[in-house]
Amino acid sequence: MNFKKLNIFLVIFFTSTNLFAKDISSHQYNFFTGNFDFSDDKQAAMLFGFQHQNENLERDTFLGNISPITGSFITENSSAYIYTGFEWNIDMGAVTFTPSFAPGLYHKGDGKDLGHALEFKSEIQFSYNSSENSKIGISYNHVSNASIGDKNPGANSYMFNFIKNF
Repeated sequence: MNFKKLNIFLVIFFTSTNLFAKDISSHQYNFFTGNFDFSDDKQAAMLFGFQHQNENLERDTFLGNISPITGSFITENSSAYIYTGFEWNIDMGAVTFTPSFAPGLYHKGDGKDLGHALEFKSEIQFSYNSSENSKIGISYNHVSNASIGDKNPGANSYMFNFIKNF
């Protein structure tokens, strides 16, 4: 994996998420690592990612607390996915349950061909409030093109998350 590209990507992403921020104290950053497509022995790869949530934009609805998210991940095989969508935050005391949905653009690099550039990520996450401003968690996601491409193999991934509010 080319860590120089990863570092450049993360610097650009960090910068772009703060360009329009008026109050940095209400932003949540999720740093995660895990196994991309763990259910396919031939295509499984380590992944690293980052997600931003602006809590100024969250809304309480009949479905729970909903907020927009933007994020990306890159695998050790240079596959990359950049996405934007929304998540529900369901407070269960010390634990938060967070399902999310996010369409995005996928680049296969030297990794798995998912069949289309447009892919959809569905995810569930459980996180534990380890302190007032941070959480640790685990998550599982499925990335698929919903059969809009010629093929739709999908990819299942699990991640370990470190979430920090600033």
